Amino acid sequence: MREPKKVLENTIKRCREKDIIIPTYEEMAHPEKIPQGINDELRNIGLWDLHARNLFRITWKNEPVKSGGGFGDVNYMEIPKELTGIKARIIMLIGKYFPTGSHKVGATFGPLVEKLVRGAFDPTNQKALWPSTGNYCRGGAYDSYLLACPSIAVLPEGMSRERFEWLEKIGAEIHATPGSESNVKEVYDKSFELKRARPDEVVILNQFDEIGNAIWHYVCTGQAIEEAYNKERKDKQRLTALFLTQGSAGTLGCADYLREKFPRIKVCAGEAWQCPTLLYSGYGAHRIEGIGDKHVPWIHNLKNMDMVAGINDEFCIRLLRLLNEPSGKNYLKSKGVSEEIIDKLHLLGISSIANLIGSIKMAKYYEMDENDIVFTIATDSMELYQSRIEELQEERGEYTDNQAAVDFDTCLLNLTTDHMLELSYWDKKRMHNLKYFTWVEQIGKDVEELDRQWYDENYWRDKYRSYTEWDKLIREFNEKTGLLKKYI
Repeated sequence: MREPKKVLENTIKRCREKDIIIPTYEEMAHPEKIPQGINDELRNIGLWDLHARNLFRITWKNEPVKSGGGFGDVNYMEIPKELTGIKARIIMLIGKYFPTGSHKVGATFGPLVEKLVRGAFDPTNQKALWPSTGNYCRGGAYDSYLLACPSIAVLPEGMSRERFEWLEKIGAEIHATPGSESNVKEVYDKSFELKRARPDEVVILNQFDEIGNAIWHYVCTGQAIEEAYNKERKDKQRLTALFLTQGSAGTLGCADYLREKFPRIKVCAGEAWQCPTLLYSGYGAHRIEGIGDKHVPWIHNLKNMDMVAGINDEFCIRLLRLLNEPSGKNYLKSKGVSEEIIDKLHLLGISSIANLIGSIKMAKYYEMDENDIVFTIATDSMELYQSRIEELQEERGEYTDNQAAVDFDTCLLNLTTDHMLELSYWDKKRMHNLKYFTWVEQIGKDVEELDRQWYDENYWRDKYRSYTEWDKLIREFNEKTGLLKKYI
């Protein structure tokens, strides 16, 4: 049995030796509160550099430059009506300007840091295992490196080549499991196998289970959306809706924050129509990398959902080409989409395109007009999907002007409201009950806690607001390393 006091001493010593200072949630949400000396150091550090100070760049407010940037407003872009075909405004937060090019460095921050600062993880002889079907293991491996913690990445072998190459460069121990995006159980099985084989060494940080994933989004993403809305709103415009694919349900943590501030907001959780777990208790495989499925995450507050929507992965793949290949860009220009917007479309990766489709469908379902603003997120960019374009070119041939016209008409302008369900009390409870089979039967979670998630009105509020206690522990930890003294 590891003694927390001794583990904490080991961690403090390691961080002192490696010059590691840990940011608070307050600083990640409001980087203007970061000490000026740290800002000065960041001027000489690249956005993706493997440097401990980049922990302070786990924020939506990084200056959008590759190196030496400071902090500013929230990074977002509006998708114009020439592209969406609807009156409602769609605004996307942009994940590319995080280290690794995805906000998952935030989702993985909490699960690891809260254990480090309370002596529950020993970086001197334990490894952080990050099970994932997408960017989570990349974010986890990156944060682990910056925090001087060895890491293990477990992800399906069918994920993009760029993911594996990046993990190899960063020095993570990699385990590729059978299948692709929807094969979550196989990732779990391998993780538990490694834990059984190396029980004292391996610490599993499961994004579907770790509330720290959702807490980061509650604090940072929720406030970022609120700030972007307050900056963009005009006259009678209102923050009407939030659309996000379910994935680990971490990003949906921001919906709990937004519900507190905007009680009438509509929240929709999306999933691949080819694997409709929430909609139809179904299963299958799909190509929307990064959103997972076949189960309901433990950290998903189903009571806070208003709608579930199925997204056709074929539409995502076709739009991937429309938004990125020369013929597609030329066609969009001919339809009135500005060059400024076309030049930014690379900021949308595959799951980002799914979020765009879902936002349009949601706006159509609720008959939204020019006074409605829908928020969503571009989790990552095309930086990790160039190999998919190459594969599509080989599989389907050259992308032509005619195909661009068909895809623009079918996959954007004439999207329908099929496979959408506005949720009743019992719809939400049915989806919540699906947690039982994965988490109680298979993994051994407490059924009483499952019931508290549903019946205890304080359960989720108390979970999310625990970040204030974590911030207190982070401050105490930094004080013990003594590294902040020179900045104060």
